Amino acid sequence: MTCCPVVELRQYTLHPGMRDQLIELFEREFVESQEEVGMRVIGTFRDLENPDRFVWLRGFQDMTSRAAQLQRFYGGSIWKAHRDAANITMIDSDNVLLLRPITTQSGFNVAGVARAARDSKQTNIGVILATIYHLSGDAEEFAKWFNQDVAPRLRETDIPILGAFVTEHHPNTFPALPVREDANVFVWFTRLADRAEYDRNPLGKEVSLKVSERIKANPEMLFLAPTARSLLRA
Repeated sequence: MTCCPVVELRQYTLHPGMRDQLIELFEREFVESQEEVGMRVIGTFRDLENPDRFVWLRGFQDMTSRAAQLQRFYGGSIWKAHRDAANITMIDSDNVLLLRPITTQSGFNVAGVARAARDSKQTNIGVILATIYHLSGDAEEFAKWFNQDVAPRLRETDIPILGAFVTEHHPNTFPALPVREDANVFVWFTRLADRAEYDRNPLGKEVSLKVSERIKANPEMLFLAPTARSLLRA
């Protein structure tokens, strides 16, 4: 069973040198406190190509429960106690894509994955690659084409699709946290042994050529190193 019907992909731009400080605070205070109100902290990452970017994934069962759960968390004691320490690390936290799986089976499968303890110094090896296509046409048609034309080639070369999503266009049910409401994207995730694996594999260039005529801008490619307590890891 996959998690979750609604997913936020959140990219935070931080003040120089503040990323580890935010991650330490986040993993100590903001994981269990969010999950206790019903959300799922799916993944937390260091962006390997931007030392001042923290990326994370948060999941919900639906847009209605999202509103209630966010209200409980951001109105609660844990956030109020630590929000100043978190906010002081950030330049921008509004780069947020609201997503939904393209099928009931294309969400993240983190069932049975054990989260490391609060004080864990675990080092997660490998890289998660998130590829964001900004679409010029219908997302459902693109997803169908991707599944028919691209996914089989990925499977042939043992490149797993960990999750595949399109924009969730439901109105933002918690306006206090902005999302990119003008977005029309297809996002998929895979795992790599390391950053260099992408450059070594010629399929990456082949996929780029296949999608180039169907997107309106260069893809966003996020090479992500999972933090100690991330459920989604390579």
